[in-house]
Amino acid sequence: MLHNQAHSHNLIAHLQYTLSLLSALFACLHLSLTAPAYAAEPLVSANFELNFGKSIDTPFIDDAPRLTDNEHPAWFSETFLNLPNDLAQAKSKGKKGIILYFGQTHCAYCEALLEVNFEKEQDIVNYTRQNFDVIALDIWGNRIVTDFDGNELEEKSLAEFEQTDFTPSLIFYTEDGTEALRLRGYHPPYKFRGALKYVVEGYYKAESYRDYMARANPPPKFDLADMNEQDFFMQPPYGLDRSRFSAQAPLVVFFERQNCHACDILHSDPVEDDATRKLLGQFEAVQLDMWSDQRVLTPEGKRSTARKWSQELGIFDTPTLVFFDRDGKEVFRIDSVVRLYRLRGVLEYVLAEAYKTSPTYQRWRETLQQAQNNQAGT
Repeated sequence: MLHNQAHSHNLIAHLQYTLSLLSALFACLHLSLTAPAYAAEPLVSANFELNFGKSIDTPFIDDAPRLTDNEHPAWFSETFLNLPNDLAQAKSKGKKGIILYFGQTHCAYCEALLEVNFEKEQDIVNYTRQNFDVIALDIWGNRIVTDFDGNELEEKSLAEFEQTDFTPSLIFYTEDGTEALRLRGYHPPYKFRGALKYVVEGYYKAESYRDYMARANPPPKFDLADMNEQDFFMQPPYGLDRSRFSAQAPLVVFFERQNCHACDILHSDPVEDDATRKLLGQFEAVQLDMWSDQRVLTPEGKRSTARKWSQELGIFDTPTLVFFDRDGKEVFRIDSVVRLYRLRGVLEYVLAEAYKTSPTYQRWRETLQQAQNNQAGT
């Protein structure tokens, strides 16, 4: 009897995972075939097209501490680190703008972007090269960069100012210097294609990235597969108000959705890890479907719904984890692929309230590593 129950449970889990894969694949095909009624003709007559019909799998990322260097593709732009001049040069070559890539050595997520999106996925490579010059910046670097306001500052200072130290981070600038989009962390090919299309074809002028992604991957009309349940999630009603009295623990809100392949990945190894679950046990944790009308009393004391609140927070994709301190102030968020070590590190960062003394998460990690190395050497 127990064997049959376990077999049934595994079969249901397999079917849910398959449905999430099919949903993501249909979303990619929908994105490639549809356009909003108000959209103008594409801004570029592309010689290279994106292949939205390719696999929607997310590459496996082992984000354990590493000592390997990441090499930039040879087609990345040579630059004197003067952003207005770099943009002018890109325009002179008929391109739509520039992409600032903020990365670092020993970064598994940077490696995935460089070796998968920018090497193995040839349609992404060709489409990116045709439409953008990509400029690589080191979040620890000391080279002087001239920004679009004429300010001169070191790479690491620019990364902190732009809050792009959660590597890899990309900022897309269009022909007139407008920031059209920024992506923090790693986004797998099937999502990255959508980001490129959003900027190149000018959809950013007419709609938010959230609405664009929702149009490409609309919420399911039927409950084809429930979201992943965890025993540490609070149950409704969701009274998250921290505006009058401080809470006893920080808060993490998992914004997810049904039929979400990336959510399934998050709830596999990263969340199932024993050490991670112990850290999550020190939070008040809530799971919300970002497209639902579930009522919520937000940390600011406002009555809202999951859909409205996620829109106010600027959440455009799932899963997104938003962290709030005991007084209800947002202190961090993860809105990209996250594996075991990065998730565990962010949980420790928030629990230690290190955001109060360290300007960025990466700076805190560096300080912590130096302290551990010094201790090991004594």
